[in-house]
Amino acid sequence: MENNKEYTIGSKVQMKKKHPCGGEIWEVIRLGADIKIKCLNCGRSLFIPRIDFNKKIKKIIIEEGK
Repeated sequence: MENNKEYTIGSKVQMKKKHPCGGEIWEVIRLGADIKIKCLNCGRSLFIPRIDFNKKIKKIIIEEGK
């Protein structure tokens, strides 16, 4: 797994574990020492420390046209 993850505000990411609602795609809302992500299935958002986020991320979803 690569250490240099390329994500910014608005990036869509897939995490290793699914959210309890069944969603697996998240949107990055805020960057800093903690990362705020929002589930695109149910709309719930949460803060994750950046170190944990980098461990739990599975892949960054690249959208066409960007």
